Parts: sequence; structure tokens; C-alpha cells
Amino acid sequence: MSRGGALSGILHVLLHMAEREGPVTSDTLARIMQTNPVVIRRVMAGLRAQGYVRSERGHGGGWTLARDLATITLRDIYEGIGSPPLFAIGNRSEAPDCAVEQAVNAALDSSRREAETLLLASFGRITLADLSADFHRRLARRCAASSPGGHHER
Repeated sequence: MSRGGALSGILHVLLHMAEREGPVTSDTLARIMQTNPVVIRRVMAGLRAQGYVRSERGHGGGWTLARDLATITLRDIYEGIGSPPLFAIGNRSEAPDCAVEQAVNAALDSSRREAETLLLASFGRITLADLSADFHRRLARRCAASSPGGHHER
């Protein structure tokens, strides 16, 4: 999982886990996400520390969700993976004594803080259960469209 796609990637992993009966190994999750199992274990360890997932060792072991999907928000997961930067916009810092640079950076900082506040509030309203329900709606539409007599949506 790329650093920029960490939140998207771990949400993907968690929804795959929700669809499976029993524990899912780091190897299986790594194949799904096309990454290394060490990356999965590192991210999942942080989520385990926050109480969102649990792990079982040995044969038949792996990762499982520790809480109901309706009780976990996107913000919970975002914070559980270390609150990575939400935006790639940064400040120029080559001339910190320059009044122009200071004015530009102050405006960018203020706008970025406002945008982050709005985005994090939105993340706090969306649960993994919401994502799962959306996934199931999309899957049902796809199955209906591909079944004999199904109609394609436009």
C-alpha cells in the first residue's frame, strides 16, 4: 500500500475481512492488496492496539474484526493508522524571513486546517457498515445487470 493510499487500502482490507468467515492471514490480505505481508502486519498491529482488529496465532489463525462495522468510523481508522497527511499541498520554506512567503504560508495553513476539519468531520460520520452496505448495493446491481434478463443501468 502506498503511503498516499494507506487509508483507502486499509479500508479495503477491513471490508474484505468483514466478508469472510473466520480469521484472514496477512498473506491472504497481502495478495488481495498486492503488497507485502509485512506491510499488512505493521498496519494491522496499529489497528489491533486501538481495538479495531484482533489476531490469532498458529494454524487457522489470522486477523479478525474486533468490533461491529457500525461502531467503526473512517476517522477511527484514519487515526488508527497514524493520521497520515490528508493533503499533499505544502508550504515553501526556502526564505522563512520573507514576508511574502509568510503571508502565502499563513493563508495555505489556514485553508488546509479548515479543509482538514471538514474532511475529518465527514470521516467521523461514515462507518464501515455504511461502506459495506454500499458495496453490497453495488454488487447486487452488478449481479442483476449480468444475469439473464438483467438490465444494464445507465
